[in-house]
Amino acid sequence: MENLFTKMISFLGEDPNREGLRDTPARAAKAMQYLTRGYTQNLNDIIHNAIFESKNDGIVILKNIEFYSLCEHHLLPFFGTAHIGYLPKGKVIGISKIARIVDFYSHRMQIQENLTKQIAECINEVIEPDGVGVIIEAKHMCMMMRGVQKQSSIMSTSEMLGKFRSNSKTRNEFLMLMKNNYEK
Repeated sequence: MENLFTKMISFLGEDPNREGLRDTPARAAKAMQYLTRGYTQNLNDIIHNAIFESKNDGIVILKNIEFYSLCEHHLLPFFGTAHIGYLPKGKVIGISKIARIVDFYSHRMQIQENLTKQIAECINEVIEPDGVGVIIEAKHMCMMMRGVQKQSSIMSTSEMLGKFRSNSKTRNEFLMLMKNNYEK
């Protein structure tokens, strides 16, 4: 990968042997490996037996999970927050594991729509709840740095599974709870 970054720097008209760029290919390769580490991680290792029996049947929500990802179209970052809720059916998952699931899928090259779906389907598969809702709000550097250059645009995507999709009362409760801001 270092050789590819060296070639890219040369192709762009720079001297990869210049003092400021001399170590850039190695640093860029290391950064790219970190930003795409979701390809080399194992989901079972991430969840690490943090699934617990529970009689809770109320909606569980974890909001404002920061994430960074790479747009598969331009390899530019998109970043924002994921908000996740689920309706337990006998099992709950450790809340840090929800954030780790977000990181697992966001550290890949992809589009926000797919990221939203992957997170929802993963939680649905892992704990088999009565429903899962995932909402992601993100800014895309491909919209901000190039093309239309819209600095304030935010893309929102959602994926609703189970009762969050089929039962309007449950979905509306989830969406209402998402709007509440408990920070004062």
